Amino acid sequence: MSGVTCRVAVGPEDLDACFGVRKEVFVAEQGVPEDIEYDEYDGGAVHVLAVRAEGGGALGTGRLLTGDAAVVKNGDPDVGVGALGRLAVLRSARGLGVGAALVAAIEGAARERGLHAVDLHAQTHALGFYERLGYVAYGAEFLDAGIPHRAMRKALR
Repeated sequence: MSGVTCRVAVGPEDLDACFGVRKEVFVAEQGVPEDIEYDEYDGGAVHVLAVRAEGGGALGTGRLLTGDAAVVKNGDPDVGVGALGRLAVLRSARGLGVGAALVAAIEGAARERGLHAVDLHAQTHALGFYERLGYVAYGAEFLDAGIPHRAMRKALR
């Protein structure tokens, strides 16, 4: 996608940008309580940040959990499965391919870490987005932060 760069967040400035996007999208826009938006997994997560290629302004973010954290989030004992989560794109950047670019970057980070699949918990309104990217829903619908979700998985090649 032209004009946007996705990269693994490094340093406090990048992390602040990631958390700022999440606050705008999940807390302010969707009404997720701030005390559950940020969790004990953030410290060990791989955070990915989408920024404008020129100017560097944050457009979106997402995170990848690996190892034991992913096992807990996925509910699957397979440590070779990562957990993609907290994918958020600012309203002004939606429809520009930022979300798909973030997912591709997170999948790349998963491959680099030797993972063979990625799970996620998708808000039900976003199922089609993830299906277009190769994810398959499984299990029953459930509520997370009062929002309907479905579990999804994609095998990495």
